[in-house]
Amino acid sequence: MYIPPHFAQTDQAKLHDAIERYSFALLVSGSGDDLVASHLPLLLKRDEGPWGTLVGHMARANPQWQSAAGQPVLAVFSGPHAYISPTWYASERVVPTWNYVAVHAYGRLELIDDEAATLELLHRTVERYEASQPRPWRLADQPAEFIAGLARQIVAFQLPIERLEGKWKLSQNHPGERRERVIEALAGQGGDAEEIARLIARA
Repeated sequence: MYIPPHFAQTDQAKLHDAIERYSFALLVSGSGDDLVASHLPLLLKRDEGPWGTLVGHMARANPQWQSAAGQPVLAVFSGPHAYISPTWYASERVVPTWNYVAVHAYGRLELIDDEAATLELLHRTVERYEASQPRPWRLADQPAEFIAGLARQIVAFQLPIERLEGKWKLSQNHPGERRERVIEALAGQGGDAEEIARLIARA
């Protein structure tokens, strides 16, 4: 990822925080002369390895796991983003741009060929994403044969992170008064725009 120095995020805790918050990732790998990608939720084990380890699963019917096993892969985590209009700067010779947060994690994909570990990953994934529900759905409450069937239909994997890159593009290359105008323009738009405004204010 192209990262000018003023946009670089190197704080590992902040990179890990972003991975966990924006955990629905794009997993990219090579397959012969082609590239393949899957959109997957990935969980982070912060303390496994120097940069942490990602774990996840994909459908067994998805051919990506076969071509990616043991190969270098890239997991892309996309955070909030917002269009920035040059009209907000009240300046001349400025152009439109985009502010955003992104994390790239690189490593080699390792298949998890262990039923207990696969089931543990399924339980952990469900617990992670059901936690915000008023009445969380629990995998443990389902019939054993149903759970066993689910496990047979997926392939679990882990990705020990070998390199971690972060880009927080938040108007750091503009003077303070311009950043304030961008914050004001974004603040009332809701969603990603408001989150970008908060991040600019903290940058």
